[in-house]
Amino acid sequence: MDESYHKPVLLDEVIKYLVIDSSGIYVDCTLGGGGHTLRILDVTKGKSKIVGFDEDIDAIKHVEQINSKYKNNLILINDNFVNLKTEISKLGFFNKISGFLFDLGVSSFQLDNKDKGFTYREDVVLDMRMNKNKGIPASEVINTYSEKELERVFREYGEEKKAKLIAKRIVEFRRLKSIKTSDDFVNILKNFYRSSELNKNLSRIFQALRIEVNNELENLSQALKDCVENLITGGRLVVISYHSLEDRIVKNFFRDYSRKCNCPPNFPECMCGAIEKLKIITKKPITPKKEELLSNIRSRSAKLRVAEKI
Repeated sequence: MDESYHKPVLLDEVIKYLVIDSSGIYVDCTLGGGGHTLRILDVTKGKSKIVGFDEDIDAIKHVEQINSKYKNNLILINDNFVNLKTEISKLGFFNKISGFLFDLGVSSFQLDNKDKGFTYREDVVLDMRMNKNKGIPASEVINTYSEKELERVFREYGEEKKAKLIAKRIVEFRRLKSIKTSDDFVNILKNFYRSSELNKNLSRIFQALRIEVNNELENLSQALKDCVENLITGGRLVVISYHSLEDRIVKNFFRDYSRKCNCPPNFPECMCGAIEKLKIITKKPITPKKEELLSNIRSRSAKLRVAEKI
């Protein structure tokens, strides 16, 4: 397996919980470097079929290049997973999926590639779009959003206590000069943190901006609903998250869809008519073992949750 593009996180655990049928149809909603997908094809000995989604055309091209053994088993779609319902229906796979996998966030390749504009460790043009043909770049968010909108992004997606002050400083700064590069942005942010805490806080702020640019949380909420609709009975939904907000969405979604009733607790009887759709397989999230943490530092915040359609 080629891990130069991106080293797959919790690989053995994903296979254990996701692959319930060696001849099933699986959907990798976040293809990335293809590590999880190619391992599924290996363990199923090419009997399974996989649909792989990725907004980043470079990820699609990379997997096309390294997948020489299972070309007939893999369908690659250059699109956001929010559109999975439409694409799966086009393929004739509606309600036929044995498992969905999400490995959220960005790949190592995207973080390390200057052209993608994600990093704060080097001076790059702020872009952060998974697909450069869609949406607006991060630099446009920084330069056009109102002070109130910027505060919302940093407070909601970065859980930043200084969101109001940072937003105010950005608006003051851009009256004199456009904020186009990561260095421009970092030079504003570094005034709000001690040097010992700078990298941790920069990571959080840049992540908040990326979430806004790519509409990540709203897309995830919608896609999870569409996954349940398209799973076979007994099919699995496996999600790896790296951010507390992502994990909270997944946790709450699993909880709500595993309830027999969503009425307020003070109701004398059920009025909602809700039907239990999922069984939670992992009562607590699975995290990487010590060996994986030592070999892949970027796995440190990973949390894996699993639910099964009933």
